Amino acid sequence: MDQIPTPAAPACAGYDPTPRPLAETLPPHACDTHFHIFGPLDVYPYIAGRSYTPPEAPEAAYRRLLATYGFQRAVHIQPSVYGTDNRRMMALLETPRADDPIEWRGVAVVDTHVTDAELEAMHARGVRGIRLNLLFRGGVDFDTVAALAARIAPLGWHVQFLIDVSRFPDLARRLGGLPVDTVVDHMGHLPADRGLTDPGFRALLALVRDGRTWVKLSGAYRLSARQTPPYSDVDPIARALIEANADRMVFGTDWPHPGIQKPMPNDADMVTALLRWTDYDPSLLSCILVDNPARLYDFEDKDG
Repeated sequence: MDQIPTPAAPACAGYDPTPRPLAETLPPHACDTHFHIFGPLDVYPYIAGRSYTPPEAPEAAYRRLLATYGFQRAVHIQPSVYGTDNRRMMALLETPRADDPIEWRGVAVVDTHVTDAELEAMHARGVRGIRLNLLFRGGVDFDTVAALAARIAPLGWHVQFLIDVSRFPDLARRLGGLPVDTVVDHMGHLPADRGLTDPGFRALLALVRDGRTWVKLSGAYRLSARQTPPYSDVDPIARALIEANADRMVFGTDWPHPGIQKPMPNDADMVTALLRWTDYDPSLLSCILVDNPARLYDFEDKDG
């Protein structure tokens, strides 16, 4: 029988290379908790079984974004197109410079074959969690998470989930039993038109109130039914999460915005969304951009 070829992973658009400045100033030590670096592809090739194919997104371009908005901390998230090959992330974390204005952390993707020595080496370089991907090919599945969570618990790491919470009404049971804190990407990836009464989203709110689950206020375009910013149909979701427990919210740009099937936004639109969701409140912005990520990712002043 002839073998059916695997469909080619579709290409996705590149980032806007000119982040638009804002009049507002972010607080000192503000952290972007969600970004990816892609390439150079001759050194860090993508896995074959990926769901999308992003163009290269180099470190220099991302540093331009950080400087434009005043971020001083950043967390590299292992993307699905690299699977469990964390070399691109580790290259970023392994070359700290004394004069680097940015403090870096990372979240890795691993499987059950990872050794304790490898986990400890990652920790020494700034990795503080592992990512479980239930949306795109290239991640690990839910069945392996309990075993991995038990192994990372002594390191103080968390498990980050890329998940559509509307598909998991039993989310509280699945996440609540883990021995580590959990982080949910992109506001639970809930389609905005499902509304705040969706059982999966209500379960997410309960987890957030309980204090063991954190949520990234990121990726509004992934939830929105609208093609272009300001994606205001997502505002009720973001505000409900902040109201549930602001001390468990963090922010991410999701740069370079891979895999979206919409016009590419400017990163000013992402930062402006957070300002809108917090009503430009300085104390709330400091909580979400500084205090919370300092605790979650173990930055030096995690106690404020």
